[in-house]
Amino acid sequence: MADYYEQKDLADFAHIGEYAPELGKKYFDYYGEAMKDGALSAREKALIALAVATTQHCPYCIDAYTNHCLSLGVSQEEMMEAVHVGSAMVAGIVLAHSTQMRKIIKNKEM
Repeated sequence: MADYYEQKDLADFAHIGEYAPELGKKYFDYYGEAMKDGALSAREKALIALAVATTQHCPYCIDAYTNHCLSLGVSQEEMMEAVHVGSAMVAGIVLAHSTQMRKIIKNKEM
């Protein structure tokens, strides 16, 4: 049996507007604007995208943005550092939400 996520499916992403062409076009227009050079360079945005892709566990995006970063001359070390930043953020978010747990425990102890 083939993997649920197949690398060849990444090429199908261009067709996500197949059943809703207006929305697909709007998405690609938005994506194009968000990813072009601005206050952040396209290179910086590619590193952000790679970090988000890994934290969101999207194999298609990890594939696409690893290759995109490589095409922009991003080093392996820079990519791994970006992934570690994403990992640290996720860990911090999880730990910040322990506030709810601690509040419940403190309320039960009263």
